[in-house]
Amino acid sequence: MNEVTTRPPAPALPLQADNTEAAKLTRAIIAAAKNPEIQMDKMERLLDLHERITAKEAEQQFNMAMVSAQAQMVRIAADAVNPQTRSRYASYGQLDRHLRPLYTSSGFSLSFDEGEGAPEGCVRVVCYVAHIGGHTRTYHCDMPADGKGPKGGDVMSRTHAVGSGKSFGKRYLLKDIFNVAVGEDDDDGNAACPPGTAPAKPVSEFTQGWIDYALSVNGTPEFQAACKQARAEFNKARDIQGLKDFNAAMGVANA
Repeated sequence: MNEVTTRPPAPALPLQADNTEAAKLTRAIIAAAKNPEIQMDKMERLLDLHERITAKEAEQQFNMAMVSAQAQMVRIAADAVNPQTRSRYASYGQLDRHLRPLYTSSGFSLSFDEGEGAPEGCVRVVCYVAHIGGHTRTYHCDMPADGKGPKGGDVMSRTHAVGSGKSFGKRYLLKDIFNVAVGEDDDDGNAACPPGTAPAKPVSEFTQGWIDYALSVNGTPEFQAACKQARAEFNKARDIQGLKDFNAAMGVANA
């Protein structure tokens, strides 16, 4: 697929104007503070009002910058393959490579963490999207992280299961926060099937978890060790199809 790379120039970040409501109120508070007759309760009300107005203006700047950032974003080419559905998807590295220069130029920064409240057997991936204007918006998604195999057995360590869940979550959040489209037409891989035939059965969550984990460390010294451990876990679970799918995905990853 030929990816469109031409983008409009990134807009300059808006300058902080001195005629905003918050700026006007700041000057009023400074003047009031110099008045020895000002009552403390009136000063506290002014400060509370200033805080609310400042927060509202920061949220408005956030929303305007989000519009600006998304206006620069184009559809991103998929660089990874789900071998069973024969469908392609964009890895976190691919998304980050294209999106980071665009959202940072609009004043955004992203921070990921784990959050509380996830259902049993899941990990909650949290993303804090902060804007230079002072407003921060929080997004989250819950991803399976129980380490269960296709037969319900414990075939993945808790550490790797959580790592796989976080890898999935970061990719989904990054794509969804900025409403990014991937590939050409997202039909869940059905177009790869011959006319009149049913689509192939998707890979199991266990298999996709190891695929995603290995792809996340591809190109690093940990990659071979991750592949070796994944294959050992497939053999342990006697998951022949999962091993075939994993090997196929790794062959694509290293092509």
